[in-house]
Amino acid sequence: MKVGLVTREFPPDVYGGAGVHAEFLARELTGLVDLAVHSWAGPGLPGEAAGAAEGAGVRRHPAAPGLEDANPALRTLSVDLAVAAAVADRDLVHSHTWYANLAGHLAKLLYGIPHVLTAHSLEPLRPWKAEQLGGGYAVSSWIERTAAEAADAVIAVSAGMRRDLLACYPALSPERVHVVHNGIDTALYRPDPGTEALRRHGIDPSRPTAVFVGRITRQKGVPHLLRAARQFDPSIQLVLCAGAPDTEQVDREFRSLFAELGASREHVHWIPEMLPRPEVVQLLSHADVFVCPSVYEPLGIVNLEAMACGTAVVASAVGGIPEVVADGHTGLLVPYDEQQPEQFEKAFAEAVNGLALDPERAARFGAAGRARAVAEFGWDAIAQRTVEVYRAALDRKH
Repeated sequence: MKVGLVTREFPPDVYGGAGVHAEFLARELTGLVDLAVHSWAGPGLPGEAAGAAEGAGVRRHPAAPGLEDANPALRTLSVDLAVAAAVADRDLVHSHTWYANLAGHLAKLLYGIPHVLTAHSLEPLRPWKAEQLGGGYAVSSWIERTAAEAADAVIAVSAGMRRDLLACYPALSPERVHVVHNGIDTALYRPDPGTEALRRHGIDPSRPTAVFVGRITRQKGVPHLLRAARQFDPSIQLVLCAGAPDTEQVDREFRSLFAELGASREHVHWIPEMLPRPEVVQLLSHADVFVCPSVYEPLGIVNLEAMACGTAVVASAVGGIPEVVADGHTGLLVPYDEQQPEQFEKAFAEAVNGLALDPERAARFGAAGRARAVAEFGWDAIAQRTVEVYRAALDRKH
């Protein structure tokens, strides 16, 4: 079976959960199918030459020249046209996120091959994307709807995402929507006793610590975290591995709240650059609590990363997070109500204080989280399940 996996992000240009998913899924699929990966040409990765240098099976596509100042959605369309032209030899195409969905849809129309789409998030549930894309948000929404409703199979990364898919796109047949969770490599993400990364960034290993890892976006709820942190116990150290703001407005809001928090309490650290994976693992391993205040999260792969490192989690009870974080067993879940943000922030702070100041309970949750990640979220099983979806889509086509 010749499969074309289409994704905006692929190593080394990975900035979010969808890119992590594509990276590890591709690694496991290589032994199961004839796989060709098609991704965007990120900074310093200008197209096919870079792909060839990485070895067979990865091809990078730049946006068409002349669109440098155009709406980002138009650059996306140009990449998708190039990808669609490049997958003519495939038996099936598998796209990830709206950035790649049009390429998969066009390949289906052009070559009569099945299109499998993995939904990592849904545009109708992310209205703040209009701040980033302007009118391009209408384009991204059109692409996602068109591709999802026509796809031969849609993979939802959680049962919560499956419910959202069917609610947002009622024309989508339920029998075509399959739940295949995100996964975690528990050999790469595992407790690391070293402290070199902590000391390099000025973090005190002996102090109770809460760590956040993620982009500065509306979706990740970072402003809620910064306001909640005003109520953290003074002994708690907050580490924010946060970068890649969606817009200048979001960036300004973050910087203002961070400065305000830093003026009122000590032990607040911001690491704006994307750290190498080993450093992230070390920071997660030494955290008493990993914090995930997302307002929308189809699954939340970063929670799995923290759990695999043996760290307790405090997270908002939204989307697919409750399918990963077992409340009262591997962490604590805090109900989120956008109409009552102050109540959410207060409850979030109480949960963080309750775990960070009770190291024995946090350690129990962390050990249980590690065991759950190993037992239930291995990439090998997820790849096998994905191939089953491919086969069903091919059988349906024939």
